[in-house]
Amino acid sequence: MLLVILALLGYLSYQIISPFLVPIAWAVVFSIVFYPVYAFISRHIKVKSIASSITVFLVVVVIIGPIIYTSFVLVAELRKIGEYTSAAEGSEFVRNLFWKITSSPQYASISSLVGEHNMPTADMIMDNMKKIGKILVENLSIRITNIISAAINFLLMIFTLFFLFRDGPGFLNKVRDFMPFSEEQKSRLTKQVKDMVASTVYGGVTVAMIQGFLGGLAFYIIGFTSPVLWGIVMSIVSFIPLLGTLGVWGPAAIYLLMRGEYLSGIGLILYGTFVIGLVDNFLRPLLIGSRTKMPTIIIFFSVLGGIEAFGIIGLIMGPLIMAVFISVFEIFRHVKDECPPGDEEQSKIVVP
Repeated sequence: MLLVILALLGYLSYQIISPFLVPIAWAVVFSIVFYPVYAFISRHIKVKSIASSITVFLVVVVIIGPIIYTSFVLVAELRKIGEYTSAAEGSEFVRNLFWKITSSPQYASISSLVGEHNMPTADMIMDNMKKIGKILVENLSIRITNIISAAINFLLMIFTLFFLFRDGPGFLNKVRDFMPFSEEQKSRLTKQVKDMVASTVYGGVTVAMIQGFLGGLAFYIIGFTSPVLWGIVMSIVSFIPLLGTLGVWGPAAIYLLMRGEYLSGIGLILYGTFVIGLVDNFLRPLLIGSRTKMPTIIIFFSVLGGIEAFGIIGLIMGPLIMAVFISVFEIFRHVKDECPPGDEEQSKIVVP
């Protein structure tokens, strides 16, 4: 009966909190990333409320301001793409591109293998492009309700972030007391979660964002359209093993060379190799150090799955949740390994 009441209250509590999960999730992410800054400030300013307020101000200035600006630019770029694909100019571009592809010997070879009736036609591609463009234009229209909702979520996130900085350690200690583990297991879990978060957030997502920023900056200087969009794509593909950001700036460099823009093409190759590419080799070990590292392939799928499940916040929440899961799984694995033969019952974790 007690478990039923607990489950019912837990469900009702979730229903109460669920409308505010997005700003709370953002606040949790920023509190994890900037907690070292808060710890440094609190060593010099003993009043927790003042130290927390200063840290929140730094978060807004350093991170949230550029993120909001980038979001508006990205929406504008996506709308331009949508309008272009719906316009006659975009249809003509797609038709000419499709004609070049169908005239190639490679296309003829593929058609002979799969059958011409299975190959897409120019009209099919243009119809789909127009549908995609229409969807982008309709869904990315900025409405007053969207602005009000974003402003409310922003204020809720700032409010939550302030209390996470100020009261976070005490709250985590209370959560630690309720965890159904021994003290040794709690300490091990705490260390593993810290290491996983550092390797995932600082070593994975941070490096990906820096590479995306550098790539988008290069595309902007060269004159490519939608540099913000390509920078975000570069951040995501940086998690793909062996390919990484080369999968974006490599074809762009080839495109420039084919158009005869040799200076820009060669410059992009050098920049991508010695600036974007080397960021991962130098910055990731500096951020992670000797901490436990999550496999790159797991980070990649957790990022994509996180975006699918939670939206843009999933870029960080996906790897973060996966890191906590792996850490808890490690606890159970060690409990099993440390259990002497015939002592299985004593190793069970009992909920108080």
